[in-house]
Amino acid sequence: MILPMHTTRLAEPAPHQRLRLLSYNIQVGIDSVRPHHYVTKSWRHLLPHDQRFRNLDRIAQVLSGYDIVALQEVDAGSHRTGNINLTEYLAQQSEFAFWHHQLNRDLVGIARHANGLLSRLRPVEVTEYKLPGFIPGRGALLARYGELVVVLIHLALGQRTRLQQLEYIAEVVAEYEHVVLMGDMNCEPGSLEMQLLFRRTGLREPVEGMCTFPSWRPARNIDHILVSPTLEIAQCQVLNHALSDHLPIAVEIAIPAHVRLAV
Repeated sequence: MILPMHTTRLAEPAPHQRLRLLSYNIQVGIDSVRPHHYVTKSWRHLLPHDQRFRNLDRIAQVLSGYDIVALQEVDAGSHRTGNINLTEYLAQQSEFAFWHHQLNRDLVGIARHANGLLSRLRPVEVTEYKLPGFIPGRGALLARYGELVVVLIHLALGQRTRLQQLEYIAEVVAEYEHVVLMGDMNCEPGSLEMQLLFRRTGLREPVEGMCTFPSWRPARNIDHILVSPTLEIAQCQVLNHALSDHLPIAVEIAIPAHVRLAV
């Protein structure tokens, strides 16, 4: 049984439409749950191994309880995964009807870095964006469900590049009223770049201090699910499920009755 490590219950929203969303950096299915695993398991970033899919099957059990899932550090099918697309694999194992991957960096067949979307609702459209940066390979994925827009991102490690990337994202989401932005942002809520995003978009973090990294001793709040003021949050969770170097973060949102979702 999967138990939440950190759960914050907020005011009970009106009985509107509800969706459960989760964001998870799965580190290509590598179960790095101790500091030394970065060394002892580093070869798994390049070479195939049986344990990867046993670990992914356990990850799929967690994903199956959600309506929309944002995945970071997936592989779009390369040598290290036996040419299996991990987004598609997790969609099948978790019984999601819809999935989409965004290929961001292709290392000549050895590794194909991607973001992944799993969804039980059919998106009206899915749009891919290449994020700015000196080193290419970061992306954003926008899925529109009627008037609700869900954006998946994985930001750079450097602050200067993250500033550029969040300025870009702010322009992308500015035209939408009901937005969820989630992913591995590699920075905390008080950072300069996050504060810029909050000012320009009105997006908010329901609860601060939801630490997800590293999974064996969470001390950093770098994985986020941000929402527009129009969306109510029923619950926020960091799940105590250490199958990656990040822990998954989840929310349940209540969508006002007047906001039309795609059927």
